[in-house]
Amino acid sequence: MEIVGRGRILIWEGASLWLMEALPAAGASPNTTAFHAHHAIQVSLSLGGRLALWTKDRAVDTDAVVAADAEHQFAAQGWIANLFIAPESRAGHAVAQTLLAGASLAAIPDGLLIGDLTAELRETAHRAPADEPALEKIGRRLVERLTGGIVGGIPDPRVRKMMNHVACGLDSAVSLESAAGAAGLSPSRARHLFVEQTGLPFRSYLLWLRVTRAVEIMSSGRSLTEAAHEAGFADSPHFSRTFRRMFGLPAASLQIT
Repeated sequence: MEIVGRGRILIWEGASLWLMEALPAAGASPNTTAFHAHHAIQVSLSLGGRLALWTKDRAVDTDAVVAADAEHQFAAQGWIANLFIAPESRAGHAVAQTLLAGASLAAIPDGLLIGDLTAELRETAHRAPADEPALEKIGRRLVERLTGGIVGGIPDPRVRKMMNHVACGLDSAVSLESAAGAAGLSPSRARHLFVEQTGLPFRSYLLWLRVTRAVEIMSSGRSLTEAAHEAGFADSPHFSRTFRRMFGLPAASLQIT
């Protein structure tokens, strides 16, 4: 499998930061994903590299935000950062309200003034050995800056119980029925309330958490197969298909450290 990107991934509650060097494709052109969609809000930032994003009806060739579950393509070359934010979190609600305002794709306004943080990311990402605590700290500051000080809403307590149940059981046969039971709801009521509060089906949320967990395991040096099984996928092909659908490229094409 040809490697199209390499870098490191940091994950914390409600967000993850992907610092990647996108390698040039044939003819030195940027690598381009297939159309894809994922659960998280995506904030794409240049760390000296080139990037472009587009949906079916809009294109942006600068730092940008993509709405959760919005189908899009992504092209990049050189060093870039993708910050993924859980849309059901307070930060996710705030970013959706202030930067997206109902749009599926939006450029980050110049007035937001995040250049100092992207410069810190660029400098810190190239240090050897990696200073992961420093990188995570910058990522958290980026989330704070992007929210503009606005506190967004959070889901109904019953939905939060469902989310906690899922997070604690990714390596087991967690299901809508078991999550509904943990929240004291019937499966039908839980299904409806989850969509109402988060904007996506329970199964899509569960798959996103499984993918995130598998990526975290891979970043620790474990194999794709080990990551797939420990994150609750039936097998590595199931994980690979899900990853490609969510990110538009094969998991094996990324070299994660």
